[in-house]
Amino acid sequence: MQQNYFFKNAKWVGAADPAETRFSILRGHFTVNDAAKVSLNVLGLGFFKCYINGVCINPDTFLPLSSDFDATCDPKDEILSGHRIYVPQFDITPFVQQGDNVIAIHYGGGWYTFRKRRFGRAKAIYCISVEEKCGTEYFVSSEDCRIGKSYIADYNFVNLEKQELDGFVDCFDKDFDDRSWENAYLAPPVETEYCTTDCPTDALIETLDVKEVAKTDHSTIYDCGINTVGYPVLELDAQKGETVTVRFGEELTADGALDHIQRQHFYVISNGEKRTVTPEFTWFGFRYFEIEGNAKPQCVKVIHANIKPSSTFDSDNETLNWIYRTFIHTMLCNMHTGHPSDCPHLERRGYTGDGQLTCHAVLTTLDAKAFYEKWMQDIADGQDILTGHVQYTAPYIHSGGGPGGWGGAIVIVPYQLYKHYGDKEILKKYYANMRRYIDYMEAHCEFGLVTSDKQGDWCLGDWCGPVILYPDKGIYFSSQQMILPAAMVNTYFLVKSLMLMREIAEAIDRECDLAEYDRKIELHSAAICAAYFNAFDHNFLINAQGANAYGVDLGLGTEKTYTNMVDYYKKIGHYDTGIFATDILTRLLFEKGDAELAVALLAGNGPHGFAHWMENGATTFHEYWDSNRSRSHNHPMFGAPVAYFFEYLLGIGQEKGTAGYQSLVIAPQAVSCFGRMSGSMETPNGTVAVSYTNDEDGTEFKITVPTETKAILRFADQEFSLNGGENCIRIAKIEAKPADQ
Repeated sequence: MQQNYFFKNAKWVGAADPAETRFSILRGHFTVNDAAKVSLNVLGLGFFKCYINGVCINPDTFLPLSSDFDATCDPKDEILSGHRIYVPQFDITPFVQQGDNVIAIHYGGGWYTFRKRRFGRAKAIYCISVEEKCGTEYFVSSEDCRIGKSYIADYNFVNLEKQELDGFVDCFDKDFDDRSWENAYLAPPVETEYCTTDCPTDALIETLDVKEVAKTDHSTIYDCGINTVGYPVLELDAQKGETVTVRFGEELTADGALDHIQRQHFYVISNGEKRTVTPEFTWFGFRYFEIEGNAKPQCVKVIHANIKPSSTFDSDNETLNWIYRTFIHTMLCNMHTGHPSDCPHLERRGYTGDGQLTCHAVLTTLDAKAFYEKWMQDIADGQDILTGHVQYTAPYIHSGGGPGGWGGAIVIVPYQLYKHYGDKEILKKYYANMRRYIDYMEAHCEFGLVTSDKQGDWCLGDWCGPVILYPDKGIYFSSQQMILPAAMVNTYFLVKSLMLMREIAEAIDRECDLAEYDRKIELHSAAICAAYFNAFDHNFLINAQGANAYGVDLGLGTEKTYTNMVDYYKKIGHYDTGIFATDILTRLLFEKGDAELAVALLAGNGPHGFAHWMENGATTFHEYWDSNRSRSHNHPMFGAPVAYFFEYLLGIGQEKGTAGYQSLVIAPQAVSCFGRMSGSMETPNGTVAVSYTNDEDGTEFKITVPTETKAILRFADQEFSLNGGENCIRIAKIEAKPADQ
């Protein structure tokens, strides 16, 4: 859409000072006589807060949604496919008064101050439409608006906000006299597509109580009870000119001090008045915070995307329950401003690798369809027009990644949206993008293997594998040294993407492309086998870090390859895998009928697993299996297998070749491992719920199916048709026959 659709003849305006990091406050006047409705379209870049007659209409949101605002951030030697900006729209009728009214926009910062993503000057624009009996009148931003200086004195979106209240006069209210302020200056317009905000925005989700845990002569440390995102609300009682400092951390050190590894700070310079203060234009990721100066915390505000869980899960295995709950919490902590992030503090970037990896689990457990549809557009916008290269982050920020596990998001995310919701239009919309991505991958192949990425950038394969020791093989690897060559992993994702595209082509009537995909699958699969498969021991590489899982998942190797993998993980009893192989290995074990081993890895108490985190008091997933190596203790990427709690443990699957859960196959696995299990998830037709209990005589199922959904139960070599509504089925325990019968 064009600017004038949202803003009529409004002008982008800002301060005369072109400093990128400057915050400003823009004030404009408008008149309301006998209005039925007053609406506002508004933008302030990077973030903004908008006040109508002194009342903030978006107090706990970080607006606008993040996106590639314009072409000034395009990567070197590339042209991104699209640029857009999402326009927040408000009904401000409850906030206006008869006669004169004032709009004040406090704006700046946000992604504009991110060290690797510069756009230019901070600026704002608005259009107020007043619907009266005689017609609609528009009040728009222009050079007639007044502009003043903000109290934000220093700022970095990732880890710093400093407020200088000393000398600042509240200028948001209608009664403030702004005649001494200078007029606004015209700012360069944003060359972009303007879009409606149709994705969940950030909001205040809950408030947490805090308790004091340590005190020194100069500071006090507080605990809000859980690793979270947001900020504390401070009761400021400092003298004029005194600075109050707040530092944040996810852990305490052994001697009880704040572990301040993320270097997150909030400063307030007091004006001598008692008042409540919070950060305005950033959030923090923390459990503990330390206050130095005369202020006390009132509570902690938890702020993230306003997305609700759409699932439930419970069993008699507390580790699995913890994994489910903790994944939900970790994922929500990383859903801000319209994209999923790797972590909520250090980087905050929408890494395509982390995002595609967890997409299936997120769409299974959270009401995130609109959120991921928006993010999918970000991924497509970031694709290079010239080569088809897909960025490692969306929206684009120069970052590290790889062409397969990261770039493959352009195929995997729309595929998952289709499988969950049954809408083929999203496949059609991005099909050309997928084909351009395949062209890019093949252009970076040598002898059928993807061996490089964009020149000068990283070319990762898997990521965040544990420190592993194979003394019997004389091999010792540490964090960044993956046994798996990047070329193997990236070529796996090329073949996997081609397999998904084959399914996609059949779904959208592109059978003409199938022969091409078959030929390419055969070519690149053969290259993987030639380079990495050992025909003597039937292993890919040395059968470690999930190497065999990569091969078997593509239908490569022999029966012995899979058997070797199963025997190996039974022997070691824990994961030795990075982020991608953890997901592939777990899924493959379920698919191949070794669900009990999958459960053992998921719930086991080995050194590389979820129970290790749980037993050490974690409330979010960590960046590495070994917590001591993690810079971040709030990374959702290892939580991808949560999808299989529903797909395999509860057994909520789909008939082959279908999508949108229109034809359900309920086939629970590993039932004998549990005394009870229950869970539910939302589908396009309604709620599907499965529960079962085991006793000495057999298993009793209660299964709820939406009325318009075809469904069957498959269990213990039996099949039962299910009706809409609740179904109760008891299956007697089958006694094993003696070996000689």
